[in-house]
Amino acid sequence: MSRSFSLRDYSIALTLLGICVFFGVVEPKFLDSRNLSLLMTELSITATLAVGMLLIILPGHIDLSVGSGLALLSGIATVLTTKAGLPAPLSLSIGLIVGLILWWGKGVLIVKERIPAFIVTLAGMLVFRGLFWLVIQNQTVPVVAGGQTNLYSQISTWYLPSIAGYGLAAVIIAAMVLFTLSARKQRAANGLEVEDGELAFLRVFVASQAVLLFVIVTNQFRGIPLPALIFATVALVIHVLTQHTPFGRYLYAIGGNAEAAMVSGVPVSRVVIGAFAIMGGLVAITGFMLTSYTGNSTTDIGEWMELDAVAACVIGGVSLRGGRGTVLGVLAGALIMATLLNGMTLMAVSPEYKLMVRGSVLLAAVWMDIRLGRA
Repeated sequence: MSRSFSLRDYSIALTLLGICVFFGVVEPKFLDSRNLSLLMTELSITATLAVGMLLIILPGHIDLSVGSGLALLSGIATVLTTKAGLPAPLSLSIGLIVGLILWWGKGVLIVKERIPAFIVTLAGMLVFRGLFWLVIQNQTVPVVAGGQTNLYSQISTWYLPSIAGYGLAAVIIAAMVLFTLSARKQRAANGLEVEDGELAFLRVFVASQAVLLFVIVTNQFRGIPLPALIFATVALVIHVLTQHTPFGRYLYAIGGNAEAAMVSGVPVSRVVIGAFAIMGGLVAITGFMLTSYTGNSTTDIGEWMELDAVAACVIGGVSLRGGRGTVLGVLAGALIMATLLNGMTLMAVSPEYKLMVRGSVLLAAVWMDIRLGRA
């Protein structure tokens, strides 16, 4: 289905441009290559969690426990690596498996026991935070022990070499061109409406320029950071899952009308539980990236990140009522949130004002969603 640009698309682009111009003028370091590279890492962390939240909101649910959950899962991996002496890959795998099991369990409670997701995840937020404090014993636990680096610490310190970055960009651009041509050919063969050639070219051209710009900017520092590659992989998988598989179509159908979807033969229970299980894996991955980036597990890590994830989704056009939203929109919303936080950090804005801004952005995004929904 071809998609035309909407008022929301233009408002997101103008908002992002305004934010970047403001911070670029007020704080010159904002446009420094090092800060832009760090911004890409921060964006990847926020966006990975937000993409997971997309899977939960599409069928009409919400998850308030992701901030505490990522703290718990990354805390388990950190303690196993630093204090128990397990190899980092094994510790990370254990944290990932625990995340899959915990979120699968929450999905079962929501679907089988018919407990509202708001209550289940609110309880999870409290329980996970308490368990996290027990795991780290209310202490700051470093990712590395004795100054020795490991796979865990390298998640945020490894960069793709410059030449490899340009090679990856060439592969991505070629893939976009081939996919666009193949999709147009397939639609024409099926007798469906084909998008205007000039518009299709413009889409690919703009996307290609964005990819090249990203590589050029990151290569000005050390190269493409590993978290960006992780997010790109996650985003591609979730995009394919939501747009090109029956599972994704079921998510949209359930969010549009759960009863109608069930009558139509959609396995509602299995799909919702599956969405929560996938979310558990993404929460773990986000926690690993964030903890590696900060260098340790602290008692307040992950706080309010559920707000950032929901705000990124709503800003990006995901309806809180379910049934509407895309990975690309979530990425745009996450970029706005990450840029705001990065810019405020450079300006040394105090934590209380950061919270006020984040809350105001969330409220404004929900208001916009409601207003555009009435239009």
